[in-house]
Amino acid sequence: MLGRTYETQNCSAARTLEIVGERWSLVIIRHALFRGITRFGDFQRSLGISRNILTARLDWFVEQGLMERRPDAQGSAYQEYVLTDKGRELQPVIIALTHWGDRWAAPDGPPVVLRHAHCGGQIHQHAICDCGEHVTIDAVQADPAVH
Repeated sequence: MLGRTYETQNCSAARTLEIVGERWSLVIIRHALFRGITRFGDFQRSLGISRNILTARLDWFVEQGLMERRPDAQGSAYQEYVLTDKGRELQPVIIALTHWGDRWAAPDGPPVVLRHAHCGGQIHQHAICDCGEHVTIDAVQADPAVH
């Protein structure tokens, strides 16, 4: 069984899993990104998640800089959990997982279609090299970074 941290791994993917690898994490972030949910009660109702787990995840996101707590925009006593730039930059990760899941884990087809809000076209992700070329998985190599 894997531990909670990957301290012995010099790997950005492993370090990212330390932050967002818990079962509920990306689902909560997804709801914030694509459904605009910011309030604790709305997350809880929408996801059916227990209060203690949601509290722990939201506190963790604030601690890690993925979200920030703000007073409710409508002036109520509630707080909102608003994604920071760091949190919003998880969007391509969630889109990639969704596309993978649509292909390999959705026996009845995609439950949601991701569309461009401006024109209505479907969203597609591609790996693009600095040279501008679209890159397929067989043309990617992982080399140690030079610092």
